[in-house]
Amino acid sequence: MGRPGVGKRTSALAGVVAGGLLLAGCGAGPSQVTTAAVIDGQVTTIDQVQGLIDKSLSEQPYAKQLAAQHKLDLVGREIVRQQLLHSVVQKAAAQEHITADPATISAALAQGDPLAGEMPENLAQDQPAAVTQLVQRARDHREALTDLYLEQQLAAKYLPTLAVNFDYTSIGAPTSDSETPAIDPATARSQAIQKAQEYAASPGAIQAEVQNGAQGNVGQQAPALSSPEDAATVLFGVPANTAIAFQPNPTSAPTWWVTAVVKQRATDKPVATDQVQQPTPDQIGAIGVRLLQPYVSQVDFKINPRYGVWDPVGMDLAANANSLQGIVLPVRGSAPAQQ
Repeated sequence: MGRPGVGKRTSALAGVVAGGLLLAGCGAGPSQVTTAAVIDGQVTTIDQVQGLIDKSLSEQPYAKQLAAQHKLDLVGREIVRQQLLHSVVQKAAAQEHITADPATISAALAQGDPLAGEMPENLAQDQPAAVTQLVQRARDHREALTDLYLEQQLAAKYLPTLAVNFDYTSIGAPTSDSETPAIDPATARSQAIQKAQEYAASPGAIQAEVQNGAQGNVGQQAPALSSPEDAATVLFGVPANTAIAFQPNPTSAPTWWVTAVVKQRATDKPVATDQVQQPTPDQIGAIGVRLLQPYVSQVDFKINPRYGVWDPVGMDLAANANSLQGIVLPVRGSAPAQQ
């Protein structure tokens, strides 16, 4: 987990957001026969999804690489995800009084559309990010850039004030000398989800476990400004009285899971910190997506199972329930956790 810290406030953020638009590299369900998704009454057909996949194949060598690897299902899933998040960001922008100046978007398009042309080859090293941008380039560029801009504005609005207070324990974390614990990823996942379920039923159990030597902490305070990487995780997206299990860094530490109970989530006043980590444009974008989490429940959507199931931990579509990146549960007696 990142260490709470402090520093300069929105002046640094303003510069990142100003340049971020160009730098970000920037049960029953819908009919499985023709419909990919129904989002607030708007139908996205399987043919429409296939049309964007075909567009990517004709324009982007990276799409051909995915096809050769039999991974075009990732592209279809990302198309539906971006359709859903497009509706979510519209809800958030309206309620947060955030707008995307059409002139700003037009200028970005006119001065060198950041979504035009072939994807840089180096992006392929990060498959999730590459698939995301592949779909952004296949979409209407004005719409895709507007979504990105609104997400960045949301991050800029709340980064100076967002902080969470939580109790947590850790499973399978790397040792101080980076040695991998003697636990396999599947077992670590199972144990973490089980602990989150236990904490949802009895949140005080964390304190007892920490007192008995479990790795973790009680009353951890974390401002988003002190750790932009952590601010993009589910820890900062759920309301108070929520139990969660997630992986802070699944790529480099596949056995490391954090199980936590978020006790407070504040966004109403600037957070006093001693040290601030300057967020990168990519981090600004990821935080903006995370801050959409409270608004997902305001969108009525049904996804065809062939494109997966909604994953609140990943703010993504998972292939199936067994592929979810963690779990989000309301603490017993509290309101349902926001997804």
